[in-house]
Amino acid sequence: MATTQAEQRVSPRAVQVGRRPARRARNGPLAVGLTLPALLIFAVFTILPTAYTFVISLFDWNPLNVAQSRFIGAGNYTKLFGHATPSFAASGLTSLYFTAGMVIGGTALSLAIAVLLQRGGALLGAVRVAVFVPHVTPLVATSIVWVWIFNPQFGLANAVLHLFGLSGVDWLDNSATAMPAVLAYSLWHEVGFTVVIFLGGLSVISGELGEAARVDGANRWQEFWYVTWPQLRPVTVFVVTISTISSLQAFTQFFLMTGGGPVHATTTLSFLLYQEAFVFFHTGYAAALAVVLFVVTALFTLLQFRTRRSSSR
Repeated sequence: MATTQAEQRVSPRAVQVGRRPARRARNGPLAVGLTLPALLIFAVFTILPTAYTFVISLFDWNPLNVAQSRFIGAGNYTKLFGHATPSFAASGLTSLYFTAGMVIGGTALSLAIAVLLQRGGALLGAVRVAVFVPHVTPLVATSIVWVWIFNPQFGLANAVLHLFGLSGVDWLDNSATAMPAVLAYSLWHEVGFTVVIFLGGLSVISGELGEAARVDGANRWQEFWYVTWPQLRPVTVFVVTISTISSLQAFTQFFLMTGGGPVHATTTLSFLLYQEAFVFFHTGYAAALAVVLFVVTALFTLLQFRTRRSSSR
C-alpha cells in the first residue's frame, strides 16, 4: 500500500516530465518562425554576397560586360603572390603592422585608462564621457581634422615640437612617420570603446578579493597582476578579437589621411582591395583579395576564441 501511494505521488511528476518534449516540439515551429526573418536578412546581406565574391574571384571579371568574363580558376589567387606593386605580401605586412599597433597598444592603453577611471570613483564620470566621445564621432570628419593636426606648416603636432625646440616633421608625407601618425589617430578614435568594455569587466570583479590581497601585503601592481588581471582575461580576449577584426578592415583613415602613401607605406590589404576594385577595375583580383582577407580574419577570430576557451578551463 505504501508503495502504491508513493507511486501515485510520483506519477504526476513523471507525467509532467514526460510531456516536456512534446511541449518543446510544439514550440519548435514558433522558434523557427521567430528566427527566420533574421536568418533571411543574414543570408541576403552576408552569406550570398560572400559566396558571390568567391565566385567572382575565380574569373577574369568584366564588371561592365559580365558576358565577357573569363573563368581562370585559381589564377587570381596565384597572382596575389606575384610581383605587382604594391605586392600582396607587402600590403599584408603593412596590415600586420597596423593591427599589431592597434591591438597591443590599444588594449594596453584602454586597460590602463579603465583601471584609473574605475579607481577614481564617480567624480571622474565626466572624464569617462570625454574618453568615449571620440569613438562616436564620424571617421571622415575626424580624419580631416587630424590631417590638419599633422600639417607640416600649421599643424598642432609640429607646434608642440617647436615648443620644445625640435624641428617639425612632415608627418603624412614621410614613409617613416605616416603609419605612426595614422596609428595615433586610430588609437584616439577607438580606445574609448574598449575602455567602456574594460570598465564593464572591472565592475563585476568583487572588491573583497582586492581587499584580501592588500591585507596580505600586496601592493597595487601585485593586486592587479594576481587578482584583477586573471579575472579580466575573457574580456581581454574579446577586446583583442574585435580590435583585430576592425584593424584588418580599417580603410577610411588611410583613404583620407595618406591615400595609401607615401610610396605605399600605408597601403593595407583593405586599401589595396579598394584600389584594385574601384581604381584599376581588377574586379576578380579584388574579389580574391577580399576572400583572403575574410579567411585571415576568420582564422584570427577562431584562434582567439580557442585561446579564450583554453584559458577559461
